[in-house]
Amino acid sequence: MKKNRDVKLEKNIYAAGWLLLLVGIILLAVKRIFPADFALPPCVFHKWTGYYCPGCGGTRAVKALLRGDVIGSFFYHPVVLYGAVLYGWYMLSHTVEYLSKGRLRISIPYTEKYLYGAVFIILIQWILKNGVKIIWGIDLI
Repeated sequence: MKKNRDVKLEKNIYAAGWLLLLVGIILLAVKRIFPADFALPPCVFHKWTGYYCPGCGGTRAVKALLRGDVIGSFFYHPVVLYGAVLYGWYMLSHTVEYLSKGRLRISIPYTEKYLYGAVFIILIQWILKNGVKIIWGIDLI
């Protein structure tokens, strides 16, 4: 049985997507005006255990993607690239549909499958990075 699309939810996600873009642009503009590098505190999980947490590499992946280093971003944390592609696809398809006033019905529907995909990617990369560290003693990030 096919589930009906939640149009209100999709519109809210679309609006949140524009807000996210606006905040990102403002933050990048502020960083260009006031060039200062900041350091995040070390990962508590990594500090206590010596192993990578499921989110390790996420900040580096975002920075790499903003520099245009797609391969580096994927290497640091593939879920960042996955999220960026989904974000772009969702926003572009919904924008085209809204601008065409529904004549071009190309927008991708929101579905929890995308979230499950992200969880799967996070778990796989976490297992692989720690596996390489445990088996071969190689720190990947």
